[in-house]
Amino acid sequence: MALRDLTGAVDFAVLNGMTGGDDAVNEEVLGLFVNQAGLWSVMLDPKVEGWRDGVHTIRGAAAGIGARDLAAICAEAEAVDQKLAAPAVERVRDALQAALADVAAYRHELMLRGLKG
Repeated sequence: MALRDLTGAVDFAVLNGMTGGDDAVNEEVLGLFVNQAGLWSVMLDPKVEGWRDGVHTIRGAAAGIGARDLAAICAEAEAVDQKLAAPAVERVRDALQAALADVAAYRHELMLRGLKG
């Protein structure tokens, strides 16, 4: 299997451009993204004070790995009125899950390549 995504939620060419295609650096950056997602996703609830901070942080992390759709959905959510926050945050959660699925598949392939090498 070639290094690829599952859903197209992440453009890994962005990541590779940033890291020079270094598998170890890619793994480190993707690991940081997964950690950021775990830390900040607990704030993805419009009833939680500071939910916009969580969305904003995920937005930056997403842009850094090439998850453009997630970054755009986060930007939209940051700008919504509080009354519309629930559906906006739900879209962020869905887009985050798609990005995390692609990241998991990519990291798995990196691990397999490392075992073969």
